[in-house]
Amino acid sequence: MNPKSTFSIAGHPIHPMLIPFPVAAFVGTLFLDIVYARSGDPAWAAATNWMLGAGLVMAALAAVAGLIDFFGDSRIRDLRDAWFHMIGNVVLVVIETFNLWRRMAEGADFIVPTGLVLSLVATALLLFNGWKGWEMVYRHRVGVSEDPGTTR
Repeated sequence: MNPKSTFSIAGHPIHPMLIPFPVAAFVGTLFLDIVYARSGDPAWAAATNWMLGAGLVMAALAAVAGLIDFFGDSRIRDLRDAWFHMIGNVVLVVIETFNLWRRMAEGADFIVPTGLVLSLVATALLLFNGWKGWEMVYRHRVGVSEDPGTTR
């Protein structure tokens, strides 16, 4: 039997439903940082704060769902990929929290170059964390129904 996602609706795991939002927001922050670096327009700098804030809120929701799954099935905790995925995402949230905090404290001056570099590091970390997440689904079959015709 495959490891089960314990936090689901009608057999559909919630964690994978939530993760596109922080991913889009954190990559969007990198994009907006680049636009700000090129234009110098303070409106783009303000937009990065909103994008980072939205990403952190959605990351918190995705983290709750992921932790419920992680602690809900010991077979998930036994997976090395699950640990890498979880620790990588904790590091990501710490980086992005620091990134937003410094932007709020220092203003737009923080974005180039430090905020931009942090956004680039965060995006690279997202690629690693996503790779580990997909390893859990495609290799270890976490949350995958045994019978495609039924829900869990």
